[in-house]
Amino acid sequence: MTTTARELLQDLLEMTRKNMNDVERFKSRSPEFLNWKENPNSWSVLECIEHLNRYGDFYIPEITKRIEASKHKNSELFKSNWLGEYFSRSVAYHNDLNKMKTFKSMNPINSTLTVQTLEKFIGQQHRIIELLDRSKSVNLDKTKTAISISKWVKLKLGDTLRVVVYHNERHVKQAEKTLKRALE
Repeated sequence: MTTTARELLQDLLEMTRKNMNDVERFKSRSPEFLNWKENPNSWSVLECIEHLNRYGDFYIPEITKRIEASKHKNSELFKSNWLGEYFSRSVAYHNDLNKMKTFKSMNPINSTLTVQTLEKFIGQQHRIIELLDRSKSVNLDKTKTAISISKWVKLKLGDTLRVVVYHNERHVKQAEKTLKRALE
């Protein structure tokens, strides 16, 4: 995938705002609905969002550090590589969503969660919006970040931003579907 860096960052900004607004609407629901689960092995709305918070706890500081340390000035184009495409596609939302196993440390199942989980996510999205803006000043191809599953694998900053925002969209939509079933 090749696109302009500006278009990529704008698309990710719009997705982030939508994710944040969708989660903001969850706050009007009772804790009973936010903690409802279809079965003991599925996630509640709050567990879906807590999963994202845990990833945000890793990626937000990592992206911040890499932007601050980058010596590569911005470029007009962003070109993803095969690894970035693979990770982006694997976490992106699709109607026929494939289930994925998550790492134990990122699995919030049976956690005690409150509306604070939603507040934390919204705060993280504000921070991601700031990072998307700051990313305009660095090269999205040459600036590299670690990923949560391996400290030895590095992704281009543009791909890391895609993975984070696409993953957020995937689980916000999962939370929406869970809430819809809870309300039936």
